[in-house]
Amino acid sequence: MVNVGRAAGAVLISIPGCRDLSPVGAIDLGLLSLIPEHLIRRYMLIPVKKSGNRLFVAMAEPFNILALDDLRLFTGCDIEPLAAGKKEIKMLIEKHFGTPEIEMVMQDLEIEPEGVESGAIPEEEFIDQAPVIRLVNLILTRAVDEGASDIHIEPFEHFVRIRYRIDGLLGEVMNLPRKMIFPIVSRIKVMSDLDIAERRLPQDGRIPLKLPGRDIDLRISTMPTMFGEKVVIRVLNKGNVKRYNLSQLGLSGYNLKRFLGFIRASHGMLLVTGPTGSGKTTTLYTALNEINTIEKNIITVEDPIEYTLANINQAQINEKAGITFANYLRSILRQDPDVIMIGEIRDPQTAEIAVQAAVTGHLVLSTIHTNDAPGAVTRLINMGTAPFMVASSVTGVVAQRLVRRICLHCRQKSKLDNKEIAFAGLAPGTSLFAGAGCANCNFTGYKGRIAIYEVMTLLPELQNIILQNVSTEEIRQAAVSAGMITLKEDGLEKAAGGLTTVKEIMRACLRE
Repeated sequence: MVNVGRAAGAVLISIPGCRDLSPVGAIDLGLLSLIPEHLIRRYMLIPVKKSGNRLFVAMAEPFNILALDDLRLFTGCDIEPLAAGKKEIKMLIEKHFGTPEIEMVMQDLEIEPEGVESGAIPEEEFIDQAPVIRLVNLILTRAVDEGASDIHIEPFEHFVRIRYRIDGLLGEVMNLPRKMIFPIVSRIKVMSDLDIAERRLPQDGRIPLKLPGRDIDLRISTMPTMFGEKVVIRVLNKGNVKRYNLSQLGLSGYNLKRFLGFIRASHGMLLVTGPTGSGKTTTLYTALNEINTIEKNIITVEDPIEYTLANINQAQINEKAGITFANYLRSILRQDPDVIMIGEIRDPQTAEIAVQAAVTGHLVLSTIHTNDAPGAVTRLINMGTAPFMVASSVTGVVAQRLVRRICLHCRQKSKLDNKEIAFAGLAPGTSLFAGAGCANCNFTGYKGRIAIYEVMTLLPELQNIILQNVSTEEIRQAAVSAGMITLKEDGLEKAAGGLTTVKEIMRACLRE
């Protein structure tokens, strides 16, 4: 039996008569042997408690007479049906009995799922077999259906672990036999035009995936490890960026007004900063969509091009061929641009050309890796850009983080603990919204993400401070005095509005 890792057991909270049971690990595993697996799957039910000759069974259809009669016949017990959601029951069944589709693939390949030691199936024998193709397709489509941003396929000594990153956090979804790693990796390499024979070097590729109503682009990265090649797949939904507008990104009215001022200017530089995976590229793409008109020549230089934007000239760098950000920028300046988007400022040469473009009548948008908005100014200066050039070219800096949204299906008021009270500076006993956990959010209490922002405008007083080549902390103090709302303040405002939790703001803002 394939072990499918799922958050489960919390279903019992919603079953009348079982509130005395613990939400986690409440199911007695010994009860599962009382009912044949085919009945459990057919009738969507799970036994949860036995008292004397009474067997309490959570059922998606508690009034199904045929199911109740079959249960009495097979168990010899008096059946007490308990109502539960179909999705919740399915999650419990997958946790304890595995995913049917994966079990079928294992059987078709004649692989024993449990007790498999080291060793591997030769690709030549299995790579083109339909079961392997179905398994890889299942892993990919399931990730898309569950809203995963990344898929991790990781080989270990005795098993292969599959994890999805959903709403920013990794979670295990299944374990497969160790012998499956080579067929899976080889199938993915074939789909992404990578070299199957090369296992010693990392490789990168892409897979365009067409699903009903969705246009998905998968970015593939392979890396050799001790027990085989690890594969990480970035899932890009091309339709997402087309649907975004600035109001959907989570900018408050105050920050949105300042942000619009940056992107509607005729010249200057807007920097978006934050860690990897914080949504910087999405913010820039949305900004480009906002200002994209027939009167403007917009050119981007990216590595890689994540989404294709309509009516915008996009170029991808190729460092192996000697085409870098700096080289491309020199050419772009001869292309009569109005707006230039640079994927990332990584080196002094790129920073110098970007600053020169911003002070010579071009609007420049770019990202840079710093922890906060004031740090972007210091980073440019440390790259060798003169403080007076930074002060005269940069019009604004936006720092951002992504935090999880509270699930609307299970949102309820909850008291904050002492750490949250101290962090938020609230009175003891304060209650704010939090998610209780339900099938819609996989019992996490969160569904989807929203960004929190720190928008710094380089007003004259800030420009004077920068000319003095002061520290990041001094720039921060001056920015706050000039009206900048910090990441923490913006996050706490969203938590007070019931969009996220104080715990999420702590996770995003605290440096541990």
